[in-house]
Amino acid sequence: MAETTSISAERRDGTGKGVARAVRRTGRIPAVIYGDKSEPISITIDAKDLALLADNPKFFIQVLDVEVDGDTHQVLPRDLQLHPVTDRLMHVDFLRFSANTLIVVLVPVSFINAEESPGLKRGGVLNIVRREVELRCSPLAIPQELVFDLEGLDIGASIHIKSIELPDGATATTERDFTVATVAAPTLMPV
Repeated sequence: MAETTSISAERRDGTGKGVARAVRRTGRIPAVIYGDKSEPISITIDAKDLALLADNPKFFIQVLDVEVDGDTHQVLPRDLQLHPVTDRLMHVDFLRFSANTLIVVLVPVSFINAEESPGLKRGGVLNIVRREVELRCSPLAIPQELVFDLEGLDIGASIHIKSIELPDGATATTERDFTVATVAAPTLMPV
């Protein structure tokens, strides 16, 4: 399930390049909250707080509670704009959602029990075809990662998306049973 993190923000008056530059000079980052059939809200967030959140590789699948003027908005980061030279944060877009909202997200893949795989013990190589899987689900039901078990897999075996039970309410965006990883033969035989 998705973790929820709280962050505070301030409402921002005005839009445009000049206003955004002035906001950045004060140590804050301009952002916008949109979606859920409501008016967009222009906000600013402390640059240090946002940088800590954005450094997490799972930033785009993390649900945030953004508090603006006493109101709390449950949002999901959808876009992060960086400066082309310095890689400093420039702007963030947040998607506001409701309980029945469905979105498409990329969820990272991980593997366990590599030491229990006979194919890997004999020198085989885990060939990861997809490091992320695209899922359609509610923002509140986003899994933090999909874990695949390598136990008992020999050389030539492959792991497909149907070999794992997806969380309730989550479905793969591709209907076919695609390959996530394979256990391939070693390219060089030991002498």
